[in-house]
Amino acid sequence: METQLEVKPRSRDQRERQGAFVAIVGPSGVGKDTLIAYAKARLGADERAPVHFVRRVITRAADGSTEDHDSLSPEAFEHARAGGAFSLSWDAHGLHYGLPASVDRQIAAGHTVVANLSRAALPALKVRYRHVLVVAITASPETLAKRLMARGRESADEVSARLARAAAGADGVSGAVTSIVNDGPIEQAGEALVAAIRSAGEMAAAPVDL
Repeated sequence: METQLEVKPRSRDQRERQGAFVAIVGPSGVGKDTLIAYAKARLGADERAPVHFVRRVITRAADGSTEDHDSLSPEAFEHARAGGAFSLSWDAHGLHYGLPASVDRQIAAGHTVVANLSRAALPALKVRYRHVLVVAITASPETLAKRLMARGRESADEVSARLARAAAGADGVSGAVTSIVNDGPIEQAGEALVAAIRSAGEMAAAPVDL
């Protein structure tokens, strides 16, 4: 008797037609929010290649000296997370962070999404989306110390501890990474970020080899 073998079609990556996610990472004080704002001013109105700059949800009250974000209490955040309100969420520094579910729709539509992320969230991000570019913003320890002290939110000892953590985590990113040094004029690092975002969009738009 001849044995019939069932040939199953090769499974396809459900993420293959997605847009690009640009994850901005770097230590506190390195200027991530400033660079993201610069790129948003340059790219946010380009309808030919839509770029979305994500407003994060954080369990921290907005005080005008930190990034512009939506705030929730820890209890409300957990309720929202359980209800599927976030495309991605993570915990860091005693706070909860979330990206709204609308990110999934933007990526599915082939658009480019840009967000400030923690390194701890990168593994889950790369599982969820096919085209991920990590942009690591760096600066010299002297520049970081000056910016952190200028904010006036931490003591000298707290700033020293934060700088030590930043140094320890500097090599904690793998995969497709673009590094931008933000020590000079904002235009220099800002244009480098704009170029990285555009290249991510082009990467996602390229034909997929099936």
